[in-house]
Amino acid sequence: MKSMTGFAKKTTSVGGKNYTIEIKSLNSKQMDATVKLPSSMKQLELDVRALIGKLERGKIDFLLSEENPTTSSSTLDTTTAISRYEQISQLAETLEAGVGKETLFSIIMQQNDLWVANQVSTLPDEEKGQLLNAIEDAIAELDATRLHEGAIMKIDIAKHVDQIEEYLHQIPPYEQERITTAKERMRNYLAEAAVKDVDENRFEQELIYYLEKLDITEEKVRLAKHIDYFRDVMEHEESSGKKLAFIAQEMGREINTTGSKANHVEIQRLVVGMKDELEKIKEQLGNIL
Repeated sequence: MKSMTGFAKKTTSVGGKNYTIEIKSLNSKQMDATVKLPSSMKQLELDVRALIGKLERGKIDFLLSEENPTTSSSTLDTTTAISRYEQISQLAETLEAGVGKETLFSIIMQQNDLWVANQVSTLPDEEKGQLLNAIEDAIAELDATRLHEGAIMKIDIAKHVDQIEEYLHQIPPYEQERITTAKERMRNYLAEAAVKDVDENRFEQELIYYLEKLDITEEKVRLAKHIDYFRDVMEHEESSGKKLAFIAQEMGREINTTGSKANHVEIQRLVVGMKDELEKIKEQLGNIL
């Protein structure tokens, strides 16, 4: 079992340059990766995303930063600058704006799009491989933190599952009491209505029909099976978050049906306890891979 939350930070030296790799993971229903690279490393983005894909799911924030990066040089687009200068100068004359040459020159030089960045050279294959290896190591470190946190969450979730099972085992003693109470209630109704000469056979048939509607045997059996299945998946399947969430949903259905049929204050109390434990499980499952 793995958590979707993790963090890793790694520094490495490649080609005489120092790099820092930071990667953070939070819970998300799908894979949602944000990759930030130095402008000179944009060629690595597809490779980095392929490595991040091994994390399967989560909101991933990846940052690769270069220590003391070399400022990239740029070249003035002289042809476009002259053309704009002439156009603005002609417009100033037409409007009789009286704009001086120095002012026009200053306006032109402040236009950022006239400065074209020099093409960044491609990272050599050897350096690219070294950097990708370091990134893969950082991702492995993050995955290790996910596994560690997942182990802690697994222990906590197991406690809540155990408590649901304990509440389930406490229900049977109250079921016989519920039958006795229902029988007494029906006899009291007949007595209050002054009904005489009650047919005992018919009375027992009506009682059985009434109790069948309140029978929770199937719900208890299904809930017990869901609990066993939940434990089995939690123990043997790694990326089990979605499946466990589905099983928890099925557990909730049986618990709710038991509550609607309970007709007994103590059984209702146990059902409330099971619902509370199940909600705690669902909260944890939201962060399980």
